[in-house]
Amino acid sequence: MHVSSNLSVQRTACLVLVALSCLFTPAISVKYENFKTCDQAGFCKRNRQYADRAVAAGSSWDVPYQISPDTLSWKNGLLQGTILKTINEDGETVRLPITISFLESGSARVVIDEEKRQKGEIGLRHNSKAKKQRYNEAESWAIVGGLAPSTTATEERDAKKSVVKYGKDGQFEAVITFTPFGIDFKRGAITEVKLNDRGLLNVEHWRPKTDKLEPEKKGGEEETPVLEVPAQEDESTWWDESFGGSTDSKPRGPESVGLDITFPGYSHVYGIPEHSGPLSLKETRATEGNYQDPYRLYNADVFEYIIDSPMTLYGAIPFMQAHRKDSTVGVFWLNAAETWIDVIKEKEAHNPLSLGIGSKTDTKTHWFSESGLVDVFVFLGPTPKDVTKAYGELTGYTQLPQEFAIAYHQCRWNYNTDEDVKDVDRKMSKHQIPYDVIWLDIEYTHEKEYFTWDPLNFPNPTGMLAQLDQSERKLVAIIDPHIKNTNNYHIVDELKKKGLAVHNKDGNIYEGWCWPGSSHWIDCFNPAAITWWKSLFQYSAFKGSADNLFIWNDMNEPSVFNGPETTMPKDNLHYGDWEHRDVHNINGMTFHNATYQALLSRKKGEHKRPFVLTRSFYSGSQRLGAMWTGDNEAKWDHLAAAFPMILNLGIAGYPFAGADVGGFFGNPEKELLTRWYQAGAFYPFFRGHAHIDTRRREPYLAGEPYTGIISRALRLRYSLLPVWYTAFHIASVDGTPIIRPHFFEYPSDETGFATDDQFFIGSTGLLVHPVVTEGAESVEMYIPDTEVYYDYFDYKGYEGKGVHTIEAPLDKTPLLMQGGHIIPRKDRPRRSSGLMKFDPYTIVIVLSIAGTATGELYVDDGDSFDYESGAYIHRSFDFENGVLESKNIGVKGKLTDKYLKTMKNVGVEKIIVVGAPLEWKEKTTVKVGKTEASVEYHAGEPDKAPWFLVKKPKIAIGEDWKIEI
Repeated sequence: MHVSSNLSVQRTACLVLVALSCLFTPAISVKYENFKTCDQAGFCKRNRQYADRAVAAGSSWDVPYQISPDTLSWKNGLLQGTILKTINEDGETVRLPITISFLESGSARVVIDEEKRQKGEIGLRHNSKAKKQRYNEAESWAIVGGLAPSTTATEERDAKKSVVKYGKDGQFEAVITFTPFGIDFKRGAITEVKLNDRGLLNVEHWRPKTDKLEPEKKGGEEETPVLEVPAQEDESTWWDESFGGSTDSKPRGPESVGLDITFPGYSHVYGIPEHSGPLSLKETRATEGNYQDPYRLYNADVFEYIIDSPMTLYGAIPFMQAHRKDSTVGVFWLNAAETWIDVIKEKEAHNPLSLGIGSKTDTKTHWFSESGLVDVFVFLGPTPKDVTKAYGELTGYTQLPQEFAIAYHQCRWNYNTDEDVKDVDRKMSKHQIPYDVIWLDIEYTHEKEYFTWDPLNFPNPTGMLAQLDQSERKLVAIIDPHIKNTNNYHIVDELKKKGLAVHNKDGNIYEGWCWPGSSHWIDCFNPAAITWWKSLFQYSAFKGSADNLFIWNDMNEPSVFNGPETTMPKDNLHYGDWEHRDVHNINGMTFHNATYQALLSRKKGEHKRPFVLTRSFYSGSQRLGAMWTGDNEAKWDHLAAAFPMILNLGIAGYPFAGADVGGFFGNPEKELLTRWYQAGAFYPFFRGHAHIDTRRREPYLAGEPYTGIISRALRLRYSLLPVWYTAFHIASVDGTPIIRPHFFEYPSDETGFATDDQFFIGSTGLLVHPVVTEGAESVEMYIPDTEVYYDYFDYKGYEGKGVHTIEAPLDKTPLLMQGGHIIPRKDRPRRSSGLMKFDPYTIVIVLSIAGTATGELYVDDGDSFDYESGAYIHRSFDFENGVLESKNIGVKGKLTDKYLKTMKNVGVEKIIVVGAPLEWKEKTTVKVGKTEASVEYHAGEPDKAPWFLVKKPKIAIGEDWKIEI
C-alpha cells in the first residue's frame, strides 16, 4: 500500500479544489479574464505594432523583405527561390526559402520557411527536446488532394519581377515583385488578391538570447545582464510569457509569422470560423460599431460564450472568402498555431470627373500566427461555388453521413439511467414525436472512466440499445480525450505503458485536470495511439456497445481545467517532439479522426459509416462528421446568432453544423423553445441539448399548444429528409454548402450580400426565414429576384424583388418555395427515418412564371459505403410543356442493379403541381406512360395559388418515366 506524504496530500487537495472550482463555476457568462486579448498575446501585440509602424511611416516604410533574383528557378509549375530579410543597418540578412506552386486545379500556393530552422541550425533553451524546425506537417492532416502542379503554367522573368500565367486557358496571372517582395494575383487584367501589398510580411527569425553587460555601476554593485534587442522591437514576450498564473517557456524564442492580404474592390469577407458574429465579417480596428481585437483562432473551451465577438471559440478554419458583384475569391492560411486576423475596410474615392462616380472599398486583412510557416493558398473563383469547390478539393468534402444523422437527435446532460433512456424513447413514440438518436453525456460512465458503464445506473446497456433498435433508433455516447488517472483502470494503465500520452516540456507524461479530476491526454498525432484507440472500440473490448451506438467527442480543444486559457501549456510535447503551440488548432481533429477510424474498424466486415460529433475542429474535419457551436444560452439573441455561424461554417467547407436547440444553459420559456425547434428543423445538424442544471425539456413536456407545434416542426424536417439528403450528397461531391446564403445563390445582388437571417436549402428553391425575435407575428423576407414564390404550407403567392411581409404566428415557420423547382419529400409520419426507408414519395412541382420546373433526388441505403460501388439512385426531374420526366443521372457500378432491386417497390404516391394553369381544371386523368392516373384540380383562394394533384401514378422512384398533363 502506498502512503502519500503530508505534502503530497496537501498538494492533491489543492488541485482537487482548483478542479472543483472549475467544475461548479456558476453559469453566468464567459470569464473574459481567462482568455487573452491581443495586447496580452505577445506575438499578436508585436505584429499589430509592426503594422502600426508601417502605417505611420506611409510611403517611406522600408519593407525589409526582397526576393534574391539569382536564387529563382522554375520547373513543373513551381517557382522556388530565397527571400532575404534585412535585419540591421549593416545589411545583414536572414534567408527565407520560398516556394510558389501553381496547381492544376487553378489554385496557387505560397510557402515561406526559414533556412536556419529548416536545417536545424539553431539552439534551444532550457535543454528542450522540442523540434527545431518550423512546424511543416499541417498539410498531412488538412490536405487530401488538389496539389498536382500545373503542366501548362508559364513563367516570364525580368530584373524586377516574375509573371506566371496559369489556370484554364491561362486565365489567371501572378505578378511576383522582387523588391520589396509582393504578389498580385489577377483574373483577366484585374488584380483580385494582393500579398504583402502593405509590407506587413513579418517572419520572426531565430536569434540566440544574448546578454550584454551594463556599464559598471558605482558602489560596487554587481553587473546585471541586459538583453540586447533591435530598436523599436518589444522583447518582453520573446523568451517567456506568463498569463493566468502559467508561464510558457518558449525554448525557440520568438518565431511568429505575419502577412497582409488585400482584396481590392471587395467590401464583404466571410468565413474564418468559429466566431459568434455576422456572416459578413466586421472590421477589427476599433472603428465605430466594430471590434477592437482581431478575430482569434485558438481552439478553446469557452464556457457560455457571448455573441457578436471576435473572441476565439472551439474550432478554427483559417479560410476566408471575399465577394463583390459577380466575383468571389478566397485564401486559406494553412497554419495550426494560434492565429489572429485583422480586417480593415478602406473606401477609395473616385474622381467625380472620371467615368463612374462613387467609391471602391478594399478589404485589407492581416494574418499572424505564433509559429509555423507562411503557407497560403489563393483561389481566384470567379464564383462562390468555384472557391468552395477548390478549397474542398484540397481539404476534402464533407462526409456523406448516415440518414439517421441528419434527422432529429434528443440529448441532454444527462439521461440518468438506462431506464430513463428507455422511458424517453417510449414517450416520444407515445406522443408520435419522431426522433432518431438519443444521447448520453459523461454520467453514464463508471466514475468518468470511458469505455465503462455505471453499474448502478446503466446495468443493462445491451437491453437499452436493443429497445432503441426496435424503432431503428440509435444511441450516441460521449468519449473525450482526457483519460482518468486512477488505480485499477486498464485504459490509463495501457496509455502509460505504451507511451501514447501527451508529454510536458520535460518529456514526462502530462497531467492536468478535467471532468474525471487528474487526467492524461491521448496523443492522436501518434499513429500508434490511433491503432490503440481503434482497439478500444471493438465490440469485444467496449462491453455493452453495439452497432447502433455512435460517439460524441467533446472537450477536444483540448479542455484542461487548470491549464492556461483552459487548455494545454504551449510547451507540451506531442509525437515527433512538436510543441503544442505548433499543433494546437489541429489537436481536436486528430482525436476526431482517431474515433472515426475506430468506428470504421469495430468489427471485421462491418461496412457502416461512422457518426462522430466533434466540438473542436480544423480544416479537414468536415471529412469526419458533424460539429456543433458549443455552449450557447437559452436566449433569443443566441437563437438569432446561430444561423450566421452555421452559414459561415458552410462556406468555409464545414456544412454539417448545428447549434443546441433550446440553448445549452438556462431554461427557455415555451415560446423560445418552440421557435428554436422551428429554426433547428433547418440546421444541417439538428439536436436538442441542455445543461445538467436545466429543467427537463423533452418536446412532450412542453404542453399544448407547444408540443403540437414542435411536433409539426419535427415532422416537417422528416418529410423533407429527401431534400436534406440530396443536399448532403451534393456537398459531399463538390463542397457546395447545404444551407446557402444569398450571396452564394445570387452573386450579382448586392442587397443580399450581408443577409444572414434567411437562406436557401440546397438547390431546391426553398427559402426560409426562421423567427428569432420574441413575440414576432411576422418577418420581413427578402426576395432576390422576379420569380414567383409560394408559401410552403398554403400556397400564398409572392412576386417582386424586394422585402415582403410574411405572416408568422407561433405555429408557423416562414418558408417559401421558389417557382421553377421540384421538391421530393415523404409525407407519411414515422417514429424514425429508418422506418421511412421504403415509404413512397410525394413530388411537389412549383411552376415558374414560364411554366417550367427542375429538381433532383439522391437516394442510397443511408447506412453503408455501398454507394461508392453504385448502390444509389440519382434522378433528375424536369417539367416542361406539360410533361414531367424522370431521368437517371447516376453512374452505374457493380452494386447498382442489386440496389435497384431492393428499391423496386418504392414508388411515387402523389404529385402536386403548385401554380397549376386554369386550363387544367377540366382534366380528370393524365397519361402516365401507357396508363393513366386520376387527378384533381384545386382552385386558388384569394392570393393563393391553384394546385393540381395526380393521385397514385404507380411509378417507381428508381425508374425512367414520363407523365403528360
